[in-house]
Amino acid sequence: MGFGLVVRFVAHSAEAARAFDQLAERALEGIRTEEPGTLVYVNHAVPEQPNVRVFYELYADRAAFEEHERQPHVQAFLAERAQYLASFDVTFLEEIAGKGSSSDEATR
Repeated sequence: MGFGLVVRFVAHSAEAARAFDQLAERALEGIRTEEPGTLVYVNHAVPEQPNVRVFYELYADRAAFEEHERQPHVQAFLAERAQYLASFDVTFLEEIAGKGSSSDEATR
Protein backbone atom coordinates (compact mmCIF):
# COMPACT_ATOMS: atom_id res chain seq x y z
CA MET A 1 0.00 0.00 0.00
CA GLY A 2 1.07 3.57 -0.63
CA PHE A 3 1.82 6.03 2.12
CA GLY A 4 0.40 9.54 1.74
CA LEU A 5 0.03 12.88 3.35
CA VAL A 6 -1.50 16.29 2.83
CA VAL A 7 0.18 19.43 4.15
CA ARG A 8 -1.60 22.79 4.33
CA PHE A 9 0.76 25.77 4.45
CA VAL A 10 -0.33 29.33 5.23
CA ALA A 11 2.20 31.95 4.15
CA HIS A 12 2.64 35.36 5.78
CA SER A 13 1.53 37.09 2.56
CA ALA A 14 0.92 36.51 -1.14
CA GLU A 15 4.51 37.58 -1.77
CA ALA A 16 5.78 35.06 0.79
CA ALA A 17 3.62 32.39 -0.88
CA ARG A 18 5.30 33.09 -4.23
CA ALA A 19 8.75 32.84 -2.61
CA PHE A 20 7.62 29.59 -0.95
CA ASP A 21 6.61 28.28 -4.39
CA GLN A 22 10.12 28.98 -5.68
CA LEU A 23 11.62 27.14 -2.71
CA ALA A 24 9.29 24.20 -3.34
CA GLU A 25 10.22 24.14 -7.03
CA ARG A 26 13.91 23.84 -6.13
CA ALA A 27 13.09 20.85 -3.92
CA LEU A 28 10.93 19.35 -6.67
CA GLU A 29 13.92 19.27 -9.03
CA GLY A 30 15.59 16.75 -6.72
CA ILE A 31 12.37 14.90 -5.99
CA ARG A 32 11.74 14.35 -9.70
CA THR A 33 15.23 13.02 -10.43
CA GLU A 34 16.37 11.38 -7.20
CA GLU A 35 13.29 9.79 -5.62
CA PRO A 36 11.77 6.83 -7.47
CA GLY A 37 9.68 5.96 -4.40
CA THR A 38 7.96 9.36 -4.44
CA LEU A 39 4.98 8.64 -6.68
CA VAL A 40 3.14 11.99 -6.41
CA TYR A 41 4.34 15.30 -4.97
CA VAL A 42 2.22 18.27 -5.97
CA ASN A 43 2.05 21.87 -4.73
CA HIS A 44 -1.49 23.25 -5.09
CA ALA A 45 -2.72 26.85 -4.87
CA VAL A 46 -6.11 27.38 -3.23
CA PRO A 47 -8.50 29.57 -5.24
CA GLU A 48 -9.34 32.84 -3.50
CA GLN A 49 -6.78 32.13 -0.74
CA PRO A 50 -3.52 33.49 -2.20
CA ASN A 51 -1.52 32.78 0.97
CA VAL A 52 -2.46 29.08 1.12
CA ARG A 53 -0.68 26.15 -0.47
CA VAL A 54 -1.58 22.46 -0.14
CA PHE A 55 0.88 19.67 -0.87
CA TYR A 56 -0.37 16.21 -1.78
CA GLU A 57 2.31 13.56 -1.42
CA LEU A 58 2.13 9.85 -2.19
CA TYR A 59 4.99 7.42 -1.62
CA ALA A 60 5.40 3.76 -2.54
CA ASP A 61 5.57 2.96 1.18
CA ARG A 62 6.67 4.37 4.52
CA ALA A 63 10.32 3.57 3.75
CA ALA A 64 10.13 5.71 0.57
CA PHE A 65 8.76 8.60 2.65
CA GLU A 66 11.58 8.22 5.17
CA GLU A 67 14.12 8.19 2.32
CA HIS A 68 12.48 11.36 0.93
CA GLU A 69 12.89 13.08 4.29
CA ARG A 70 16.64 12.30 4.31
CA GLN A 71 17.36 13.85 0.89
CA PRO A 72 19.52 17.03 0.84
CA HIS A 73 17.00 18.92 -1.33
CA VAL A 74 14.23 18.10 1.17
CA GLN A 75 16.41 19.00 4.15
CA ALA A 76 17.10 22.41 2.52
CA PHE A 77 13.37 22.93 1.93
CA LEU A 78 12.54 22.05 5.55
CA ALA A 79 15.25 24.37 6.88
CA GLU A 80 14.21 27.36 4.77
CA ARG A 81 10.40 27.18 4.67
CA ALA A 82 9.72 28.74 8.09
CA GLN A 83 10.70 32.22 6.92
CA TYR A 84 7.67 32.26 4.58
CA LEU A 85 5.05 30.59 6.77
CA ALA A 86 2.57 31.67 9.40
CA SER A 87 1.53 28.05 9.98
CA PHE A 88 1.33 24.56 8.54
CA ASP A 89 -0.60 21.39 9.31
CA VAL A 90 0.31 17.82 8.29
CA THR A 91 -2.28 15.06 7.86
CA PHE A 92 -1.01 11.52 7.27
CA LEU A 93 -3.21 9.32 5.10
CA GLU A 94 -3.94 5.61 5.11
CA GLU A 95 -5.30 4.19 1.87
CA ILE A 96 -8.68 2.48 1.89
CA ALA A 97 -9.59 2.26 -1.82
CA GLY A 98 -9.59 4.31 -5.00
CA LYS A 99 -8.76 4.56 -8.66
CA GLY A 100 -5.05 4.34 -9.37
CA SER A 101 -4.40 3.10 -5.85
CA SER A 102 -2.69 -0.10 -4.86
CA SER A 103 -6.04 -1.48 -3.65
CA ASP A 104 -7.46 -0.75 -7.13
CA GLU A 105 -4.74 -2.98 -8.61
CA ALA A 106 -5.76 -5.84 -6.31
CA THR A 107 -9.30 -5.90 -7.76
CA ARG A 108 -8.13 -6.49 -11.37
